[in-house]
Amino acid sequence: MSRFSATTESEAVVAAERSAIWTVLTDPVLLPKLTPLLRRIDTGRDSEGDLWRWHLVGLSVLGIGISPVFTERMIFDAEKRIDYTHEPPKGGGERTGAEGSYVLADVEGGTHLAISLTLDVDLPLPRLASPAVTTVMQETMQRMGDRFSANLLQHLGVSP
Repeated sequence: MSRFSATTESEAVVAAERSAIWTVLTDPVLLPKLTPLLRRIDTGRDSEGDLWRWHLVGLSVLGIGISPVFTERMIFDAEKRIDYTHEPPKGGGERTGAEGSYVLADVEGGTHLAISLTLDVDLPLPRLASPAVTTVMQETMQRMGDRFSANLLQHLGVSP
């Protein structure tokens, strides 16, 4: 097994109220409807807060089929920031994990939204495959982000 990582970052001013965007980003039922390749999110709580288990559709990376499922510790800061970090269940090894944040701030004309996401995946491929795997991961994340952005704007009823 080799670990592969890819990161994407984006930011934009969205012509919508911060609270409306926050409502979308904290809704585990709505997010899969707006996010391509995201099948569902299961939520739970423990003594330290919120845990979300993200289920993606089956993907193929250089001929290797995977169906990523990963658990994230979600930290919500009152309509300003969401941080998430990979926290697999005890005794359960997950081959995929994510780290990142959503940051929201009021600005003239709407809300400044900054998104940062790093995805890690363990695959039964040699480390030499890293450039090809990373390229596939980056392209997939970019397409997902573009579609999520368009779907978010449509859901909020604002133009790009």
